[in-house]
Amino acid sequence: MNRHIITTRLTVLLAAGALTLTGCTATTTSPTDTPAATSAASAGAAIAITDAWVKATDSGMTAAFGTLKNTSGHDVTVVSAATPVSSSVQLHETVADASGTMVMQEKKGGFVIPAGGTLALQPGGNHIMLMGLAAPLKAGDELPFTLTFADGSTDEFRAPIKDYSGANENYGTGSSPMSSPSPGN
Repeated sequence: MNRHIITTRLTVLLAAGALTLTGCTATTTSPTDTPAATSAASAGAAIAITDAWVKATDSGMTAAFGTLKNTSGHDVTVVSAATPVSSSVQLHETVADASGTMVMQEKKGGFVIPAGGTLALQPGGNHIMLMGLAAPLKAGDELPFTLTFADGSTDEFRAPIKDYSGANENYGTGSSPMSSPSPGN
């Protein structure tokens, strides 16, 4: 009978040990390994895009505008944008050149949206520049966009195309890739 008690106790101890080891190995994965946690921590998930729109044009180039709101507690950087209707898309800023004339240029390093803050993309200021358009952009249509962030995450949005005759932009001269006339009227 003692042998039976010893065998039973040994079996119980081995089972308890196995359960303990199983519990240890099950906790080796990190909560950040789950798709939901990774998505929630990405820069793309922290950005809300409102009032997006694109200036209508028949050819050449145009720009996209709107407001980017950072809902996270850390700065987020947009490093690029893409849309299927344009062979080249750049993030642009408007700055004074050596003569004091306001000109557009590619924003080196991208757009930084401060923690809890916003970044306005507007005519005469920061904007997303669409160059080498594949077709006319007519008011009433919509364009899909993809923003890429410094952490590699992306966010997609759609922007309606609108007629707009303001902000007759200066595209610069010389070696600038914007050495062409104003994008649409």
